[in-house]
Amino acid sequence: MIQVEPAIFYTPEALAREGPRRVETPRGRLLVASCRSGDYLARRVVDRYEQLLAENSAASDVFHLAGIDYQFSDSETCVRLEQDVSGYDVYLFQALLDPAIDNSIDHNYVTLLIAARAFREWGANHITAVLPYLAYARQNKPTRLEREPATARLMADLSIIAGIDRLITWEPHYDSIHGFYGHVPVDKLGAIDLFLQQYRNFEGRQDVTVVAPDAGASKTVTHFSRALNLNSAVASKFRPRQEEAVISEVIGDFTGKRTAILLDDMISSGGTVQAVIKKLVAEKGIEAVYLGVSHNLGLDIARERLQELHHDYGLKEVVVTNSIPQQEAFTSLPFVKVRDLSDILSRVINRIHYNRPVSELFYR
Repeated sequence: MIQVEPAIFYTPEALAREGPRRVETPRGRLLVASCRSGDYLARRVVDRYEQLLAENSAASDVFHLAGIDYQFSDSETCVRLEQDVSGYDVYLFQALLDPAIDNSIDHNYVTLLIAARAFREWGANHITAVLPYLAYARQNKPTRLEREPATARLMADLSIIAGIDRLITWEPHYDSIHGFYGHVPVDKLGAIDLFLQQYRNFEGRQDVTVVAPDAGASKTVTHFSRALNLNSAVASKFRPRQEEAVISEVIGDFTGKRTAILLDDMISSGGTVQAVIKKLVAEKGIEAVYLGVSHNLGLDIARERLQELHHDYGLKEVVVTNSIPQQEAFTSLPFVKVRDLSDILSRVINRIHYNRPVSELFYR
């Protein structure tokens, strides 16, 4: 996906200039709301949205309700709306994983559901959940020969029952996740644009290869490598036990390759990344590695592994996003760069709010 029309930002004035051929009205007054864990990104999106309005000579029409949840002394969650929301087009932000707050993913998910129900019961026109990191997406099917539920479907069912009628998410673990939401639209924002912008200076270099750390990342790597005219490779991974990754081989032509770009959807413990990079250096002659990741879960063990790879195995740079609040333990590392999602989320919200296709932002 290549962003093709980043300058287009819809306002009532812009719609009027298009004439009667495209008469569209917003889906209600625009309201960005956030649970406490979602405040960090919601505030950035509101600021960016207002900047884009100002650049297009339009008055601000976005309202922000921040930190709408709190806990009673017995730990029950309550959501309280401090203004009338009847008729509003609501974009509800929540960080399902927030390393800065000692709340579990389960707690944050329940808070989201309670907040959605509050907006539904008090008359919001539309409720779009903005979940940059979609927790439980990896639990989309049972592990082979294990008796596990498809928890991702359960979370989708609960979201719909709570009143969510659209979902915006960033690089979900499986593309097929939208099937669990049935009639509810799911806007799955991909990271290829971000990676293309980040690594454009490697275009066409014969000494560079792009590596998928497992088969699941191979589609992204294939599109990325073709766009930049680079060779690609894929690692063969299996898990002998939970949370452990073994790389049996990295398949590809490494003749004359000295630099590798490794792309993945997330860093959890960092075990897969560690195994792949060590094999690339030890067996394939790779001297420099650049790592691009959509989600960093912020675990201490991942930080330790990244530091080791930086010092001993040629890891030059790690690019992550703020889909999950990034803590100083990572942002203080000199080789880590955090890319902000507020611009793309602002533009996606703008398209949905004015009934325009999100796909206009991208070339597929």
